[in-house]
Amino acid sequence: MKHSIKKIFANLSNLLILLTVLGTLLLLLTLEQNYSFEKVSTLQEQKQVLHKLTTLEKRDIDTALIQFNGKSTHILYQIDHLESMYALDLVGQMIIGNKSEYSTDLRHHKDNVNNFNEKARLYYTKEPLSDEEEQQYEANFYKAFQETISHIDRMLLRDLNYNKTKSSLIKVLSIAIFALIFMTMLWYRKRLAMIYSDIFYLYSIESSKKGFVTFSEEGDAIALRMKRKPTASSNPAMLDPLTEINNTKGMIASYGEKKGMKDGNFTSVTIFEIDNISRNNKAIPHELSQTILKKVAYTISLHEQATDVVARTDHNQFTIIFSRMSKEQSFKDVELIRQSITELNFKTPNREDVRLSVSGGFLIKPNSTPLEEAIRQAKELLQYAQKNMKNAIAQKRDLAEIADNALH
Repeated sequence: MKHSIKKIFANLSNLLILLTVLGTLLLLLTLEQNYSFEKVSTLQEQKQVLHKLTTLEKRDIDTALIQFNGKSTHILYQIDHLESMYALDLVGQMIIGNKSEYSTDLRHHKDNVNNFNEKARLYYTKEPLSDEEEQQYEANFYKAFQETISHIDRMLLRDLNYNKTKSSLIKVLSIAIFALIFMTMLWYRKRLAMIYSDIFYLYSIESSKKGFVTFSEEGDAIALRMKRKPTASSNPAMLDPLTEINNTKGMIASYGEKKGMKDGNFTSVTIFEIDNISRNNKAIPHELSQTILKKVAYTISLHEQATDVVARTDHNQFTIIFSRMSKEQSFKDVELIRQSITELNFKTPNREDVRLSVSGGFLIKPNSTPLEEAIRQAKELLQYAQKNMKNAIAQKRDLAEIADNALH
């Protein structure tokens, strides 16, 4: 069964979105742990402050009051801060659902602290009428202290259970994300390898690939279209023996057969020359030059349509006759071919990289101009490109620009 590349990548895209959402949730859970740590640290600090408030010296009542007012006010500020920070605890509000419990705890804690402050002020500032009344103030003060400390301990215990629940969520979510990533890697690694095999098969010219079975629907469709592409004449006299595309004679014959197939189109003539594999270049061995020419011919033929003609017309020279709906499309296609050729990778026997330089002459052939004349003009443009542009395609307008500059 053939698989759709479009569907595979659509599913991969959806899976990546899901992983992003889960990863974002995991990140929020992890960041919210900092809030839980801050809450625990704040409550522990309040316990220490409350202990210090029970050890103030009554002999220096003014100093004691200053210390008491500062520390008690700070505790109340911290309670308000904890309450405002809970707005960031989305997990606690939406998943665990402890908002009501948390609000009740803070409200009770605030009441306990206010009660403790009231009892502490009576204990530190009010002059008792008797020893019995002083003992009552002291008892109420320490009772309020113990109630406040006990409630803080209960809040810490509940927060510990809450953090256990959140840690469990983080653990489960981490395992799920890892499992999903691992399964995605195994699942899509195989499919992407098969898609690459399809692309390599369509790109390759090796005979050993003839029995290849495509994996994807798109690869199968492209392979079928390539098989349906018009092939060169079977007459050996019309074919270049090395590349198996048209030679000059075959080009002229094919053009004569196809020139009336699309009368409304523009006909372009382009001559490409591989600059660095000329007969005079001894740096590239003959066998490698042959391989390069085969690969270049195959690359050009991949862009050939039913009304097109491609041919090898000299040692390192190729002629392309395209029929396109617009002049711009013709040039865009030949420039794409030039770029594709320059991106081919070859190595010499010494493992040195060989990068191809391709120059071209591009011409839109008027209907009244014979093919031979159009080819002559395209060769002039090729010579101009090799002399002045290097690794580029020259057009008539390039010559016109030079002429204009010379006049001015």
